[in-house]
Amino acid sequence: MTPPVGARRWMARAIPALAPPAAITALTAVGAIQTHREPLVALALCTVAIVSGAVLVWMDATGWPLVAGLTVLAATVTAACWGEPRNLGWFGMCVIAGWAALTLPPRWAIAMGAALAAEFVIMFTVVSREPGWVTWTFGVALTCGAFVFVRRQRTLVERLHAAQTRLAERARTDERHRIAREMHDLVGHSLTVALLHLGSARLALDDDLHAARAALAEAESAARDSLDDVRAAVGLMRSGDAAAASPAPAVADIPDLVHSYRNAGADIDLDLRGVPAGIAAGRSLIAYRIVQESLTNAVRHGDGGPIKVRLDTTRERIRITVRNGGAPRGRRPAGTGIIAMNERVATLGGTLSAGPSAGGWLVEAVIPA
Repeated sequence: MTPPVGARRWMARAIPALAPPAAITALTAVGAIQTHREPLVALALCTVAIVSGAVLVWMDATGWPLVAGLTVLAATVTAACWGEPRNLGWFGMCVIAGWAALTLPPRWAIAMGAALAAEFVIMFTVVSREPGWVTWTFGVALTCGAFVFVRRQRTLVERLHAAQTRLAERARTDERHRIAREMHDLVGHSLTVALLHLGSARLALDDDLHAARAALAEAESAARDSLDDVRAAVGLMRSGDAAAASPAPAVADIPDLVHSYRNAGADIDLDLRGVPAGIAAGRSLIAYRIVQESLTNAVRHGDGGPIKVRLDTTRERIRITVRNGGAPRGRRPAGTGIIAMNERVATLGGTLSAGPSAGGWLVEAVIPA
């Protein structure tokens, strides 16, 4: 029968924590048996080992309390195994060295391992000249060094996992921002054009029904185009098939963009200089989006005055200037359009400025070619 999830989690935490004190207690018992200690002495040593280890685990001890507790455990193992280098209970010293290396700061752990190894050196000098003491000395030193290395590797894995988590979160944030920019670009232009046509239709209702019908038809067409673009974008996000996506707009499509605004009644002067054929697709798309967003803002927030769009393309850079001469209607509301333009240009190492100028509003952007 499979234990519940809560029980499995508790076992996953408890078993690694209880394993060292349990091993030290068992090795203390082995050492006491091999040295033929009195039963009461062996029982007392095992009791000290199990109680000390349990207290350290219960306290989740670190620092000096852990050093003190491990010292007590080392003294217990020494009392159980004293004088006999062939006693298997000395493996308890290796367990203590590994516990210190996994829990204490590296310098403290190395000092603890050195102290445990020094005990065997002392016994080699004082008790007997048997080579077993040298073996235990190197065993404790090797255990301490290996577990210090393991701890550092574990710390490195934890840091890498944390960095991976931060990168994944940043990627999700960037993707949300990208989707927000795309939706803003897709919907903003079409709705602005549709609103211009609806405004024209409203003004023409009393005087020219034919013009009102034509304006309503244009508004309907713009709304349908916007809906189709949104559906295509959502479908692409779901499928992830970039090959199925419609060609992205580019600098060459700016005249058609301007024409859609002119057809809705906006007064726009377009000045294209240079040859846009050699522009990379990504930079060309960003240039198109900047002009699109700038025209949308100029139409929405301007007073209906003339708008001048200039695009100057060279081998070194693309310079975009969009200026509307009329004063903005009321206070310009805060939005995401300018933020999105800045983000787009910044990804290419370019610059963008947007703000009041000569009684109107001016957007200037320079994109490295």
